[in-house]
Amino acid sequence: METAIAEIERGGRVESRHAGIAVVVDADGNVLFALGDIAQPTYPRSAVKAFLALPLVESGAADRLGLDDEELALACASHNGEPAHVAVAARMLGRVSRDVACLECGTHWPTHADAAHALARSGGAPNALHNNCSGKHAGFVCLACDRDEDLAGYIQPAHPIMREVTAALADVTDAAHGEDNRGIDGCSIPTYAIPLRALAHGFARFGTGHGLGPERARAAARLRTAVARAPFMVGGSGRFDTVLMQALGSAVFSKMGAEGIMAASLPEQGLGIAVKCHDGAPRAAEVAMAALLTRFLGPETRDHTVLRDLATHDIRNWNGMTVGRVRAAAFI
Repeated sequence: METAIAEIERGGRVESRHAGIAVVVDADGNVLFALGDIAQPTYPRSAVKAFLALPLVESGAADRLGLDDEELALACASHNGEPAHVAVAARMLGRVSRDVACLECGTHWPTHADAAHALARSGGAPNALHNNCSGKHAGFVCLACDRDEDLAGYIQPAHPIMREVTAALADVTDAAHGEDNRGIDGCSIPTYAIPLRALAHGFARFGTGHGLGPERARAAARLRTAVARAPFMVGGSGRFDTVLMQALGSAVFSKMGAEGIMAASLPEQGLGIAVKCHDGAPRAAEVAMAALLTRFLGPETRDHTVLRDLATHDIRNWNGMTVGRVRAAAFI
């Protein structure tokens, strides 16, 4: 029987449950909490964007190009496509005298409704800068230009830039990344199925530098600092990661991924957390993550109101009445 990580309550009854798996690991790989089959391979999707940005920083390219905190945070982002996100992505490309035409992530409307409506009302149309992955792709472009690599096909597994960032993923998670566990992500780059335990371990290492080489550890610290200083860039208005890190700053590095994946680093505690909702529901992964953060953060942050708000969501009907709530399963 699958284990629930979140429940939906209505009228004092549990109306439905979201099944999933969750794990908390320290930087040495020791498991402090586990729920479900944590050895089961799953695609981490966008949760690992910061790992993909490590070569951009550790190579010195970010410094040579003058990338600032907003730009580095956007390289780690799954953003809403709000005007500020679009402007920063364009600024990154401008650092290497490139424009939107070089991006290979594809195009979609801003995921933030107000931004999408404003763009439509203005008579505009979306482009690749509105893609939630445009910052990550702009980071790839910056790295490729700094390396004087041909940009064409940078999304392909065999491209030198993609080989370099895939090697970083394998190093940080200590999990194999190859043809046998490779899929294609929504933005067309490879994504690799790894055990949830390996993902959590990677986040523990990313948060502490433990088990990473000196340059990689410094790069991880630089990316965490950038995100703590510019958390809006990582998601945007109303997004879990942004709301959490705006409130808690450097105490938590949090990153969502598609299909119900959430992962976080707790640098001071030396821990990594990973959650996967089997049916892909973000609402379940988010409340489970908030509950685990409440449990494993230090006493100075675990009682923060933002965690209480994120761990339980009211459900409102079309008349604005509160009719239920989404909550983490009690044993989390």
